[in-house]
Amino acid sequence: MGIYFLQPAFKETIWGGSKLKTDFGMESELSNIAEAWMLSCHEDGESVVKNGEFAGKTLSDLIEKELGMSCLGTNCRDYTEIEDFPILIKLIDAADKLSVQVHPDDEYAAEHEKDVRGKTEAWYILDCDKDAELIYGFRDDIDKEEFRASIEDSTLLDKVNRVNVKPGDVAFIPSGTLHAIGKGILLAEVQQSCNTTYRVFDYNRPGLDGKPRPLHIDKAVDVTNCTVPTRSFEPEGMPVKHDGYISVLLTECPYFTMTLIEADSLFASEADEKSFVSLIILDGEGVIQCAGEEYPVKKGDSIFLPADSGSYYVSGKTRILATQV
Repeated sequence: MGIYFLQPAFKETIWGGSKLKTDFGMESELSNIAEAWMLSCHEDGESVVKNGEFAGKTLSDLIEKELGMSCLGTNCRDYTEIEDFPILIKLIDAADKLSVQVHPDDEYAAEHEKDVRGKTEAWYILDCDKDAELIYGFRDDIDKEEFRASIEDSTLLDKVNRVNVKPGDVAFIPSGTLHAIGKGILLAEVQQSCNTTYRVFDYNRPGLDGKPRPLHIDKAVDVTNCTVPTRSFEPEGMPVKHDGYISVLLTECPYFTMTLIEADSLFASEADEKSFVSLIILDGEGVIQCAGEEYPVKKGDSIFLPADSGSYYVSGKTRILATQV
């Protein structure tokens, strides 16, 4: 069906940095690029096709009006409308710490929010300061009354679990997990296509408009899992050596599968009938070939391959985040 390069949607925030401009070559008039939505059909920020006959069309229009929903693959056969598009992929540059927050699950979001699904997400740490840390759940089990009280009396940060991170770490964040990205972290995020966030603490700072950003305490208390998380920050899989590249399964869940590709010369794979493929070029440059088409690729590129496109090849020395559903 073709190779589709995507222009990200950019987001400016009070905590955003400059690395997506300086390190990834992204261009924007925004004062910072906190988030680049690399693969998105969400109404709050859509990716746009950059190449070919459909250049200028949103990813939503490409799928819904040009290729048809079947291009998402048989794993998405129950998704009959573009609002069902399952995932959203971002690059995030946190020059400062993000708010402490939590996301709902599918059932709660369907009942209380405009988003049709909740938000489970995973982070792959690309780069970070030496002392960088995440907030990931609680240090000790507490009940919801204690959680609410800690928000109201400003002792929440005494109860959270802080985890020092390094490049290569993987944080899996199921819906209902209290979390925050810390200062000095650059990461790739794969998530369900949901933009619903319940903020519980924002360090008493103003937003871009000079006003405090709203908190969502009641809903956060409703959805938060207050037990201690047990998952490690190691990739789920071990490195597997192939001809020309090494693959590592970063994480797999019912919503998406993330794989890291470290290619010395050639990465060869297939977009089969089960799922579309997202490729984010994290480093390096080369050439991609698929379905009779060939294009150069470089760091910062986002590529969408429809399901059943067949074999594809990326030549050159590259590091790639490959995602499927």
